[in-house]
Amino acid sequence: MPPKYSVIIPVYNRPQEVEELLESLTHQTVKNFDVLIIEDGSTVRCEAVADRYRDKLSIQYFFKPNTGPGPTRNFGYARASGSYLVVFDSDCIIPPGYFEAVDKSLQENQWDAWGGPDRAHQNFTLVQRAMGYTMASVLTTGGIRGGKKRVGWFQPRSFNMGISRKVYEATQGFKFDRFAEDIEFSIRMKKAGFHVGLIPEAYVYHKRRTNFSQFYNQVFNFGRGRALVGKVHPEEIKITHWFPSFFVLGTGLMLLLPFVDIILFAVAFGGWLFYLAAIFLHSLYESKNLLVAILSVPAALLQLGGYGVGFLKERFKSTP
Repeated sequence: MPPKYSVIIPVYNRPQEVEELLESLTHQTVKNFDVLIIEDGSTVRCEAVADRYRDKLSIQYFFKPNTGPGPTRNFGYARASGSYLVVFDSDCIIPPGYFEAVDKSLQENQWDAWGGPDRAHQNFTLVQRAMGYTMASVLTTGGIRGGKKRVGWFQPRSFNMGISRKVYEATQGFKFDRFAEDIEFSIRMKKAGFHVGLIPEAYVYHKRRTNFSQFYNQVFNFGRGRALVGKVHPEEIKITHWFPSFFVLGTGLMLLLPFVDIILFAVAFGGWLFYLAAIFLHSLYESKNLLVAILSVPAALLQLGGYGVGFLKERFKSTP
């Protein structure tokens, strides 16, 4: 009998992360799922890791040439047997009650597709927790990555996304290779009339990157991806998506104000500091950790700066 859920994990050179993810799946309170690991052309494979868990989980392992996360998830979709197809990023840890929460919400809401938020695990570094805060905060991203309070309609993200088989059959999955491929997929699901929602209790622990340099590169690509989505679905670019770019441009203009009007500069700089103070205080409230709150300020600056620059660069890039 086919499982209710098929878990699809695309992976590229991250065997240690896959091991932590698989270990977390062994502790699920609901066990009606199988796992498909799709190795996307890795040079450091995780097949040996998968083999160690075959006596604990129903696992299939596949190796394919590198094509990017979108086609790799589609590769898994095409080979999955579950009624629902769930994708997790390889750097996630799944709490024991994940599928129990999904079961309950599916029964109550009859979702065709869903997503869930991410949280910071107690074992994450302070930097990872700060990056996790700034990616989910209503003060920096509008809460669009899975928060209960957010701006706009909910768009499932591929670090924690589930779809029914009929959604896959109607949409054929991801169209973009990478960069906002999950956002573009979510938009097509909405346009097709599917019932898509957030399951707040179906959260995962998402590690993000390990340092600020990697984080900047990641959010830069997020900004590029959103601009690419705008070229295909222009109606989906909202003020929220422009905010990081406005922040970058506004900060640049503010730095020029001392040469024009020192009083205007003082007012603008005061507003800039007030915004960063709000981020610090909100992060302190959310994390209950002073160091995480302090690190959330540079994390927010990097998130806004990287996303804003990436968005502007891709938005106004001349096409050949």
